[in-house]
Amino acid sequence: MAVVGPVVVGVDAGGTASRAVVTDAAGVVLGRGTAGPGNPSAGGPPAARAVGSALRSALGSLDPASVAAGVVGVAGVSALADPAVAAAFAAEWRSLGLRCDMAVVGDAVTAFAAGGAWPSGAVLIAGTGAVAALVDGLEIARVADGLGWLLGDEGSGLWLGLQATRLAARRWSAPLARAVAAHAGAATPDDLVHWAGALPPFGALAPLVCELADAGDPDAAAIVADAASRLVATLDSLAAPATPVVLAGGLLVAGTPVRRGVLATLEARGTPVGTAGDPALGAARLASARRPVARSRPGGVPPG
Repeated sequence: MAVVGPVVVGVDAGGTASRAVVTDAAGVVLGRGTAGPGNPSAGGPPAARAVGSALRSALGSLDPASVAAGVVGVAGVSALADPAVAAAFAAEWRSLGLRCDMAVVGDAVTAFAAGGAWPSGAVLIAGTGAVAALVDGLEIARVADGLGWLLGDEGSGLWLGLQATRLAARRWSAPLARAVAAHAGAATPDDLVHWAGALPPFGALAPLVCELADAGDPDAAAIVADAASRLVATLDSLAAPATPVVLAGGLLVAGTPVRRGVLATLEARGTPVGTAGDPALGAARLASARRPVARSRPGGVPPG
């Protein structure tokens, strides 16, 4: 395959896995690689090795010195403020033989880039948690929610599961309650209370709630409608002007009733909407856009 112009790399350094992609200037994928967890907020300095391993696999036989720019998306980019973490990533770039600048950005930035070619706009993410962010280039200008399940993450998968469990504890005879009880293995309301007290992964109930809502269960439908409303409210709290919005995360990428609810509101407003694809490709798109300045800092040291 003929390589068009400079080569760039993009990485999604997630808490479960690290995924890297190499593309040419035309966006053609030249290689992919996967390794272990690469989120430095959770894994500390060793996360850099996972990211490096994914990149090494993606590069294959390509000369690392040919890489003109790279972008790595991580949750909790502030972890790079830890000198030990920053040093681990810098050492990894050197060991790979990269001579370009590797920018480390928040995963909301790469999610936004994975949903369209807009230079700025908003991203609304709803998976296990929920957060909205205003994105401008490589920067997150403003954030709403993302506060965790105790304080926020309203409309998220975990929030859906909690609402269903709360309803089940109060209205044991409801069809939704029976479905929740079956999931929890609870024969009585007391069993359910004990199950919930152990803080199980409530988000695992989200597919059940969505399925029942699609089947016409009124309680599940009400929870889903509330979730969509709360997610739009989170987006609105960014106080952004009319701007494109990228939807990301499992609840908003798949064909769930939550996605449909959010889409209905945004489309009624005339808001341009994109859906996030592969965040590693989003990172590569950002790297391609910034490659004219990529060689201004030799040695592959992350920007500080």
